[in-house]
Amino acid sequence: MKLSTSFIAVALAFSSVASASASEVQERGILDNLKPLVSSTGLQLLTTKLTLLAHARQFLKFSQLSDGTRAFGSKGHNATVNYIKTLLDATRYYDTELQTFPYLFSSGEATFAVDNSAVESQWFTYGPAGDITAQIVPVANLGCDAADYPAEVEGKIAFISRGTCEFGLKVALAGAAKAAGAIIYNNQPAAVNGGTLGAPERPEVGPYVPVASISGDSAKTILDQIAAGATLTGALHVDATTETRYTSNVIATTKGGDKNNIVFAGGHTDSVPAGPGINDDGSGTITILDIALRLPLFKVNNAVRFGFWTAEEFGLVGSEHYVTSLPAEEAQKIALYLNFDMVASPNYGYFIYDGDGSAFNLTGPAGSDHIEKTFEDFFKSKKVISAPTEFSGRSDYGPFLDVGIPAGGLFTGAEGKKTAEEAKWWGGEAGVDYDICYHKKCDDLSNLNTEAWVLNSKAAAHSIATYARSLNGIPRTKKASVANNRVAALSYDDRRHYSCGHKIESS
Repeated sequence: MKLSTSFIAVALAFSSVASASASEVQERGILDNLKPLVSSTGLQLLTTKLTLLAHARQFLKFSQLSDGTRAFGSKGHNATVNYIKTLLDATRYYDTELQTFPYLFSSGEATFAVDNSAVESQWFTYGPAGDITAQIVPVANLGCDAADYPAEVEGKIAFISRGTCEFGLKVALAGAAKAAGAIIYNNQPAAVNGGTLGAPERPEVGPYVPVASISGDSAKTILDQIAAGATLTGALHVDATTETRYTSNVIATTKGGDKNNIVFAGGHTDSVPAGPGINDDGSGTITILDIALRLPLFKVNNAVRFGFWTAEEFGLVGSEHYVTSLPAEEAQKIALYLNFDMVASPNYGYFIYDGDGSAFNLTGPAGSDHIEKTFEDFFKSKKVISAPTEFSGRSDYGPFLDVGIPAGGLFTGAEGKKTAEEAKWWGGEAGVDYDICYHKKCDDLSNLNTEAWVLNSKAAAHSIATYARSLNGIPRTKKASVANNRVAALSYDDRRHYSCGHKIESS
């Protein structure tokens, strides 16, 4: 479908006054009245691979300011935030806000060896640095009670199973028992999952000690040898930095539209410390940024707000800070929330959050079902198969669910394996991760599937345009919360599993 001549004329006129001075506000107001009401078709037509990739290249350049990462509070992340706000401010279409706050940053790496034989391991966020060479002593049960730690663990490396309680509690209990260090082994055979200890200190329990994670397979070998009477020596080396950093959400709300019926869309601006995060979540962030920069060509019935969240990779910090800082009466004005986190995975699937609970028996607040159907209908119109993904609140939509705001969104997969059936639907490789570079250094420009990205961006444009026109199907009475679990004890891998429907433990 071609844009009408009148539409093009309005677009050109708008671009000519995009940098209007304050004295030209009245002229701009007249122009606003001439703009067409936002439409799905019109907004989709403005979405192109060229513009998406241009932003992605810029994000990659920003990561190079801080050794290949855009982790929150780094130079690369700060440049990303400034870039987004500068572009939004230039439109003069939004009221923008930098919501700045301090948060404790932590990065590091760990190595572990048993009797000089290296064992694959991962570090835990907020774990302290240290070098320990000591005997490995298994603890009883799951290490969730002080009684689980035998006296002989003092000065040794406590060997602890994952499960039931938080990682941080296990490590603090090991510290209270005067262990020199700790290894937490997975309760699944192969996976090596890091994670976070949550709060940086637990003085009411005990001090943190250097810690790393190993797989269940590696742990079984060690435990079998100890059970046979062997005395094993572990060498644990942890390099770690923990510091308070100031970081910012960017919030942009259209000046026009009904402020009592806000359509909210968001994605996170930070990466993990290990890489530049061009798919996770550069792709989602760029999708909504591109839409936000096209929306000024239109007028809206309902106000549209964009949230560019910081520190998602440390546990939904930015979105949670925003929602918990929001007065109840302001939260009531938010009609719905749309989340876009990883929408260009190289071995992609077209996943829609299961708002109606029909696939995973976890239903979002009333209206979430309508959002899911809006996306389903979009993909059907493109003759593309879509599939549900579990709607548990383990991305930035979680805090919105907590206060009963209907939510939904799109996802193309992370470390989960593509099934043979999915490969028939979407192409790609069965048995291979949706994103082989998930949370890795290689999450760069080569890690984007632009076909999936463009289609998902058009789906995002469709959803935003649809609800900016009308909220039909979205109840305006808030319902009870459906998600109350915090993510502090979850590893990156766990958060990914909550998105793809795999069973996990919460500790």
